[in-house]
Amino acid sequence: MQVFTTKKELVEFRAQQDGQRRSVGLVPTMGALHAGHGSLIKAAREANDVVLVSVFVNPLQFSDLGECDDFRNYPRNVEADAAFVESLGADAVFAPSVEEMYPSGTPLAWVRTGAMGEVLEGASRPGHFDGVATVVSKLFNLVRPTRAYFGQKDAQQVAVLRRMVADLDFPVELVAAPIVRAADGLAESSRNQRLNNAERTQALALSRTLFDLRDGKFNSAEEASKALDASDGVRVDYLTVVDPQTLKPVDVSARPALALVAAHVGPVRLIDNLEL
Repeated sequence: MQVFTTKKELVEFRAQQDGQRRSVGLVPTMGALHAGHGSLIKAAREANDVVLVSVFVNPLQFSDLGECDDFRNYPRNVEADAAFVESLGADAVFAPSVEEMYPSGTPLAWVRTGAMGEVLEGASRPGHFDGVATVVSKLFNLVRPTRAYFGQKDAQQVAVLRRMVADLDFPVELVAAPIVRAADGLAESSRNQRLNNAERTQALALSRTLFDLRDGKFNSAEEASKALDASDGVRVDYLTVVDPQTLKPVDVSARPALALVAAHVGPVRLIDNLEL
């Protein structure tokens, strides 16, 4: 497996695949890889001739363009990530520095995500999805993937990026892989690494509440939100039910519908979602 740290190396590698007419699967990540990322890599391996995984903690999608504790404390271990990727049969890793991705500093030209990027996570984290869309568009331009793989755990991100692909005519198939959950129901997340044992147990309230909502134990998202907020160690940011494509609020009885939650547990802000 090859590891690239510069865009020049990446572009040269991609040109070789053009010459052999090989399909390329891209798995964009911020590292701290876990079983959820593994499911994306496995899906890419099954469907493509070449699999490339990017590992880049993107400051544009953090508060204050990365001048925050969340960015500074985000877990980073490129060596461990590369070993994990190699064990799953990927062909290459692209792990650039911030200076390599943004050589002129904060870019002047961004991808704006509009109303879809301003609600839910976008309301709690202004500019987040503009940062996501900007870095993903750069990766699409550099890699020119046949398919790109994202986790359904970041459901709003998937919806926003699907719209970006459609609106900007990116010639890529966007594949969303199902959420990977631990045996106790907790959605796999790189941020779980920052939870201690007690906090991890408290975090189970998020998935438990979503499943209870799906099973009809609550009459509304508001009722479910109040119950979750009363859980030990949990502080709810939002819990809502939306149309999966437009992200506009719908009644819990509507179908299709997607329940989304964000909550703080200990030092970590966690998200989860579930199709109803």
